[in-house]
Amino acid sequence: MSQKKFSRRNFIKQNGLTSLGAVLGSGVTIEALSQSINNPQPAVHNGKILRLKPRYHRWHVDPGVDWLETNTHKAFREWEIPLSQSALVLVDVWQKHYLKDTEARTEKIINEKLQPLVLKCREKGLQVIHAPANRVAIKSPYWVKLTSGADQYFPNDNWPPADFRENKGLYEALAKPFEPREAERYAGSRTVDFHPKIRPEGNDAVVSSGEELHLYCKKRGFLFLIYAGFNTNGCILSRTYGSVNMSLRGYKIILVRDCTTGMESATSQQGLQQTNGAIELLEMWGNHTVTSDEIHNGFFTV
Repeated sequence: MSQKKFSRRNFIKQNGLTSLGAVLGSGVTIEALSQSINNPQPAVHNGKILRLKPRYHRWHVDPGVDWLETNTHKAFREWEIPLSQSALVLVDVWQKHYLKDTEARTEKIINEKLQPLVLKCREKGLQVIHAPANRVAIKSPYWVKLTSGADQYFPNDNWPPADFRENKGLYEALAKPFEPREAERYAGSRTVDFHPKIRPEGNDAVVSSGEELHLYCKKRGFLFLIYAGFNTNGCILSRTYGSVNMSLRGYKIILVRDCTTGMESATSQQGLQQTNGAIELLEMWGNHTVTSDEIHNGFFTV
């Protein structure tokens, strides 16, 4: 059997909002579009919407302009999305971080941006979904319990061999060098918990994995996932419940870019290059971003 050829066009078509955007641009509302979608449990539209102008990277150039990277720029859409089909997904909003400068940035964002956003979303009826590490999720009384709580990226398989994946036996030399403070870092990571200002409450939900987030969204009819949390260049991208995996499942991803920060290095910290690079990566490959103020001001009833 021949393997389907990969192309950037197909990638964006699969993961992005290209096709939906064309419909929105033509004046067809998402409410009307959703009626033609075979949704296992269609959401009830109550007239509550979010008006947003999500940002993306426009790979195209205007007629007569040289098709060069330097001539591609950020662009904006105009959307009205139903609250009943949308959810705010909070990734790994923990009470501490072993990197103290990362922790300082997250605390500032939580206090100034994220906590007010969560309160506003609860007030307006936008579903809040917490996606912490599964060991944190399964201890929460708000855990939705749609799976066993395991967080596996791939089905069990015997290839690559377990020893190879775990750097054991014949492959022990592939393991990273011994770090004398690794035990300290590991012990700290085992005691992470919800941040005290962003703990689940009310109608919030907690999921333990990407599969569970998918099942919960399917049950509730959610199509639009608005992401916030930490870390931009790590868990926001790569967790099973992160933006990349959920985009591959077909959800429409919107990142709140002032409600996240990444883990930086000595060479990237000054300009937050890892954070900004992860945001741009999402925008370049079919996803969108907004600011928290846009969401605050975007709640309407029609």
